[in-house]
Amino acid sequence: MSSAILRDVTLRDGLQLTGKVLPVEQKADLVRRLLGLGVPALEIGSMARPDLVPPMANTMELIAALSPEELQHCWVWVATPRHVEKAAAAGVRNFQYCFSVSDAHNKANIGRSTEDSVAAMPDAVRLATSVGGSIQLCLATSFTCPFDGPVDPERVIAIANDPRTAGADDIVLADTLGQAHPGEVAALVSAVHTRTPQRRIVFHGHDTWGMGVANTLAAITAGATMVDGALGGLGGCPFAPGASGNTATEDILFATRPTWFTPTTLATLVDLSENLRADLGEPNRSRTAEGARSKAEAFEWVSQRSTGS
Repeated sequence: MSSAILRDVTLRDGLQLTGKVLPVEQKADLVRRLLGLGVPALEIGSMARPDLVPPMANTMELIAALSPEELQHCWVWVATPRHVEKAAAAGVRNFQYCFSVSDAHNKANIGRSTEDSVAAMPDAVRLATSVGGSIQLCLATSFTCPFDGPVDPERVIAIANDPRTAGADDIVLADTLGQAHPGEVAALVSAVHTRTPQRRIVFHGHDTWGMGVANTLAAITAGATMVDGALGGLGGCPFAPGASGNTATEDILFATRPTWFTPTTLATLVDLSENLRADLGEPNRSRTAEGARSKAEAFEWVSQRSTGS
């Protein structure tokens, strides 16, 4: 299972519902700590309007605080060509161009129709490639919509195959509400993998209904080679009623066991998560983090609470 790359999305999707703006210095420190542990990719912020998503207000300052080498591992959420242009000028080279498969959610989330977002994507691709960047096609509500209900998989396939989205290097399939089950996830990932131009498939899952890890593993088995998670299961979409936290980074890593992930790494991740959640006043949603603090001391993955982080 370790063939899939984990992308930690704590600093974007993880913070969206918290209502608190973390200082730039704290965000930059978390970026460096996660990269230092071996986490290969991070989503660090969003170009969304700060009045609509206040925790993202200092994304540009965070970008400026990071080195070009650090930014090589970092992704930023964008929804318009103008977003790409501004982020690129600041030094971003990895862009996640996101819109919803369902019109109702796209209008609530971005303020335009899905067709409008698709129509604007060639300009976003052009701007990203002009600076040597990489751009992802991120499809929110790939499975269900909070307003319209189930999403037809053929609509996802149609968008993925639309010539206007062809410039994307990756396709992100997002279970925005966490309502999908492993069979659905496997079927859609497999269909996109086999019926669209060959691009990396990314799975972005939420754990609202307790299927986050199961869905992530199903996605990997079906062909996804990057998966998203957030520390402690933080996160959710402020414009999607019923959406709760992301699948926990700790849980995904414990299930997939990449070579860089060790009991010591887990202990540090749990410390980072506890400190962050204490600052935010958020609960822990990671079962692995709970296990790491258990009394099963004969198990090597159990760790004692750190006092130095």
